[in-house]
Amino acid sequence: MTPARARIGFGEVRHKRLAPVEHGFAYPTCFLMLPMRSLRCEADPVLTRNRRTLFGFRDADHGDGRGDSLAWLDELLAGEGIADADGEVWLHCIPRMFGVAFKPVSFWYAHRADQTLAAIVVEVNNTFGERHCYLLAGDDIGFGRTLAATKVFHVSPFCQTRGEYQFRFMRTDLAARDACGRTAVRVELHVDGAPLLLTSVSGRIEPLTRGAVRFALWTLPAMTAVIVARIHWHALKLWLKKLTIVGKPAPPQARVTRGAAVVEGLREAGASRLSPTTDDATSAQNRA
Repeated sequence: MTPARARIGFGEVRHKRLAPVEHGFAYPTCFLMLPMRSLRCEADPVLTRNRRTLFGFRDADHGDGRGDSLAWLDELLAGEGIADADGEVWLHCIPRMFGVAFKPVSFWYAHRADQTLAAIVVEVNNTFGERHCYLLAGDDIGFGRTLAATKVFHVSPFCQTRGEYQFRFMRTDLAARDACGRTAVRVELHVDGAPLLLTSVSGRIEPLTRGAVRFALWTLPAMTAVIVARIHWHALKLWLKKLTIVGKPAPPQARVTRGAAVVEGLREAGASRLSPTTDDATSAQNRA
C-alpha cells in the first residue's frame, strides 16, 4: 500500500460563550493533517520536521516532549489497554511557524488496520505550560457521533474546572483520489446540563505542497505567534464584561482522562445533546 502523504487544511476557528454573558469570535486558520505511521516509514518531501524552518512540525511540541511523538501515543494507548490501533494515525494540529508554536488543542485519530477508528486522543494545552489528554475510545466511537468526557483540566480563568465536554468529529475520506476533502471538529462544554461554550474548527483539506506552504505563510504569517495574544485579548474583554475570575486549581494527577461515545437513552438526567452551531460541519461526509 502506498504511504499516505501529509495534508494541509485552511478554514476557520469559531468560539462562543453563552453565559453569563455572550461573547464570541471567529478567525481564519490553517492546520496540518499528518499520517504519522506513513511518515515514520517515509518522510514527506515538503514537510520540514524537527528542524528550524518558517513552516513545519516538531514532535517535541506534543506528548511528553520526546523526539518521536508517535511512540508516545502508542505507549499511551497501550497503557490504556488499546491494543488494536495498528493502522494509520492521523494528527490534526497547528503547524510551527517562524519558530513559534502554541497548540491549544490537537487531535490524534488512531485507526485499526481495517481503517476503522480505534481511539481519538484530544491533546489540550493551557497558557500555563500544562498539558492534558482526553482519550475517547470504546465500541461506539466514530466520526459523526457524539463523544463525551468529564472536564478535569483548567483552561480558562473564566470557567470552573467542571462540566462535560461533548465532541463531534466529521471528516471526508482521506483516501480520496485527489487527496482533498473537508474536516470539522465541534467541542462543547456543558455545565449543569446546559451548553456554556461552543467551539469548532473546520476547513478544507488538500495535499501539502510547497505552493500551499507559501500560501499559508503569505496569508497567515503571524498565526501561531498571535494565538496567545488573542487568548489574552479576549480574556481582557471578558474581564471588562465583569466575569468572575476563577482561581487556577492544581492540574489533575492523571495525565489522561477517558471518555466514550454518548449512547442515547443512557445519559444521566439533565444532560443534553450537542447544540446547533453555525459552522460548516455538515459539509463533511461522516465515516464510522
